[in-house]
Order: sequence, then C-alpha cells, then structure tokens
Amino acid sequence: MPLLEIKQLKKSFVSPDGGRHAVVDVDAFALDDAAQMALSGESGSGKTTFLNLIAGILKPDSGIISLAGREMSALSEPARDRLRASTIGYIFQTFNLLQGYTCLENVLLGMSFGAGVDRPFAQELLRRVGLENKLKHYPRQLSTGQQQRVAVARALANKPKLVLADEPTGNLDHKNARESLALIRQTRRERGAALLLVSHDREVLGQFENVNDFHQMNRALAAEARP
Repeated sequence: MPLLEIKQLKKSFVSPDGGRHAVVDVDAFALDDAAQMALSGESGSGKTTFLNLIAGILKPDSGIISLAGREMSALSEPARDRLRASTIGYIFQTFNLLQGYTCLENVLLGMSFGAGVDRPFAQELLRRVGLENKLKHYPRQLSTGQQQRVAVARALANKPKLVLADEPTGNLDHKNARESLALIRQTRRERGAALLLVSHDREVLGQFENVNDFHQMNRALAAEARP
C-alpha cells in the first residue's frame, strides 16, 4: 500500500458571483514510502490547495485521501490535526515562523503538537541545519535563508513519514535556494521520509528524477481552459 493514495479528489471555492470555482480535480495519485516526487505548475494552478488537502488543512468536497493507512478525508478536523502532526512535516513558502518565539522555541512548539517535546533532538536538528549558534535568535534576527533552515528543522521535528514542500525556494536567492533544496533532500533522506515538493522553478524541478505536471493531473484546469 502506498504511503499516500488519492482517488477522485475534488475541491472548489465560492467565487465572487456566488458560484463554485473548481480548483482541484485529481482522479488518482500515489506516493510510496521514502519516495521523492516534484509537481510542476505555475502559480494559480491549485498546487498549494492540493498540498493543503493532503495535509488535512482543507477538507475536500469529495474523494479519498489515504495517508499511512488512514483515510484523512474522512476524519474530523481535530483528528486531521493529530494525524498531520504525527505524520506530516510541512515546509511553507512563507516559512510561517512565529515571530515572538526563538528558533529553538519554534521547533519545540511544533513538537508539542506531536509525540511530545524533545529538546535535545530539537537542538540536534538546528545544529544539523547549521543554526547551532542561533538557538536563541528570533526570526526577525535571521536572514531569509536562515529562516528557511528553521522551517526545515521544524518540519522534521516530529519525524514525519511525509514532507510536503510548497515552493520552498520561492523566497530565496539563487545560492540559498540551491543550498536549501539540498538540505531538504538530505535531511529527508536521513530520516527516511517521503518528499512531495511543488514548484514552478525549472532548476529545482531539474534535480528530481520523478516530476509530474500538475496541469495534466488537475482536471479542473482542463475544464477551465475549455471554451
């Protein structure tokens, strides 16, 4: 059984005129344990919505999302939150770090939603991403690249089975983008987690053997393109 399996997944939102606007319509998708896959697609193609559905942040209109043997799409919101905390590490494009907390506290807080706080492991993760001297720094005191490294450490804090990365290099310069991607892939590999990354950056996509075009997967885009 795949780690992640999706069938007949649909999600729409209310448009300004009161109608429904289809954003995601994916017939089938699967990702095995410890596999790496990138999804390509431009902004507005529904990639972030797709990741948020997988993570249980959004609930689908219909369809099935099975994660680690459990049907995420059938769970209540609190149950989805618990499954996400224990199974998924999410690296957001905008990092989503809490500005009033230090680097270490951001990682520890992420742990508090999972199996529990493990300070030595949190410190080890931050050391692993090169921030052993920044544990007490706040996000505003860090460079953009350093903030991304905190986000990577936080995503791995609960030893997830699946890491989701939403345009993780989108806010970084070329050098930091290259280093960040290498860091994400290496730390994921060390932890044996699967990785699903979405991006429109050709250089990023070129580093993956397994790349799927989200425009081809997402039937909502094809329907939108029809006259």
